[in-house]
Amino acid sequence: MSEILNSAINKVQNAQYAFCRFITANDTGKNGSHQAGFYIPKCAAALLFDTPGVKGENKDKMVKVKWQDKFTTDSRFIYYGQGTRNEYRITRFGKCFPFFEEDNVGDLLIIAKQSEDYYDGFVLQSDQDIDDFFAFFNLSPEMTNQLIDISQAITPEKQLETSIQKLISLNTDFPETNQMAKFAREIYNEAHQITDNDICKSPDKQLLKWIDTEYTLFRNFEEKIYAPIYSTPFPSCQELVKFSNIILNRRKSRAGKSLEHHLATIFTAAKLKYEEQAVTEDNKKPDFLFPGGEAYHNLLFPADKLVFLGAKTTCKDRWRQVLNEADRIETKYLFTLQQGISKNQLREMKHNHLKLVVPAPYLSSFDKEFQAEIETLSSFINIVKIKQQS
Repeated sequence: MSEILNSAINKVQNAQYAFCRFITANDTGKNGSHQAGFYIPKCAAALLFDTPGVKGENKDKMVKVKWQDKFTTDSRFIYYGQGTRNEYRITRFGKCFPFFEEDNVGDLLIIAKQSEDYYDGFVLQSDQDIDDFFAFFNLSPEMTNQLIDISQAITPEKQLETSIQKLISLNTDFPETNQMAKFAREIYNEAHQITDNDICKSPDKQLLKWIDTEYTLFRNFEEKIYAPIYSTPFPSCQELVKFSNIILNRRKSRAGKSLEHHLATIFTAAKLKYEEQAVTEDNKKPDFLFPGGEAYHNLLFPADKLVFLGAKTTCKDRWRQVLNEADRIETKYLFTLQQGISKNQLREMKHNHLKLVVPAPYLSSFDKEFQAEIETLSSFINIVKIKQQS
């Protein structure tokens, strides 16, 4: 989705009223006819005025229209009601207005009312952008030249829900953990038009969105697969407990491994060199080793250029498990989704040269005394980048 299309969709979604129509030859005529401005049909009068024009009277108002998010015109909305005329128009765009050229015939004009005297205007020029705009708001070319029914928009939330239900219908059993995590990323990224660039700009935000999406996806799988089992009575209490343990164990197993899969995707998007589960001393296997196992075992490779990262959804009691997983690296990092740890635990971590990495929104849940020593995912990535670039 192009930047201009994405902006147009967002502005229309949040508008009081929105309108679209194709630019015609009459709009772009070089004989001066374009001075009359863009014609707005009576069915879209609410876009311009609070009350309809009255035949026999003219009415107008001045507004600001920001075009393509780049420049603004002081334009005039006018209703011509005197004499034989009975029409609405938008006029006064200035001599340098760029969309009254012959090549603009067939482009899609979009006007979105944000307030009484402030509007956004867009002109979509490519077929792909026009088609995508129509698809998003469930429009056809015949449905232009009228107000846009914003309720028909295929919002990211609607698209995400549809994608989840489609995945559920196509699978008869739980996907493997890595496949479940991949499904969650793919459907979220598609619904919200997330690119590798977006991931690199806000890794903390994207990680949490993926985790939330995967949780929703997993719960839907549980409902489909387990419903036939729990909807009938269990023959014994032992069978009920056994069934409950199956559910709990699957949940715990998925949560830990999926976190690693999501982190790996972010590190790949950031173009970091890393290896998962590289073997170190005593056959230990750190979750992530930067740049990898070969560099770690090469004693000529500077130890201060090596980075260790463990990953645990919670770490209140388990953080000590990572301390001996890479003896060459003095300061170790541990990514966690834990929100808040006691000051005593944080002091002990510091004493053992362990630094926490948490999603940026979680930082405020830790004691202020220690917040400066805790990394976000974004700042951790920058630390690794600096080491690898140097």
